[in-house]
Amino acid sequence: MEPQLVENFSDDKAEALQWSDVLEVIETTEMFWLSTVRRDGRPHVAPLPAIWLDGALHFGTGPAEQKAKNLEHNQNCALTTVTREYQATGVVLEGQARQVTDTETLRALARLWKKKLDWNYSAGDGVFINHDHHDMEIPVFEVRPVKVLAFGRHPDSQTRFTPSS
Repeated sequence: MEPQLVENFSDDKAEALQWSDVLEVIETTEMFWLSTVRRDGRPHVAPLPAIWLDGALHFGTGPAEQKAKNLEHNQNCALTTVTREYQATGVVLEGQARQVTDTETLRALARLWKKKLDWNYSAGDGVFINHDHHDMEIPVFEVRPVKVLAFGRHPDSQTRFTPSS
């Protein structure tokens, strides 16, 4: 993805952030905030862990949770995170959530969840199986970015990334 400095929202001395630096934030961060839209148009925001794999950010949610219900009728969403430092890099990734049902992808994601978070998942029939919670089935979603905004500090900057066509 090519960076484009959003000059209207950046200091005069700011430079565009590089995709490799933004991807490092996405890959190393454990927690994100998922923003979805309820049927009546109100926003819903919830924290959750997410894992980057093959050009998409992945997360799981129980089928009865509000975010899953929201995604049933509107797949548009955003995942947001920020590094811990004062001179933080904030990232907003926008796209559509699509359920992942491919067994090999689910297996790869389960291995990554174990490595990064020490969570005990396995691939079931189109879902994760959470072995730490009564073998609960968890749908997994992927969000391929249609737009990524990255916010830098000192100097303040806003960089926009869009996928190459």
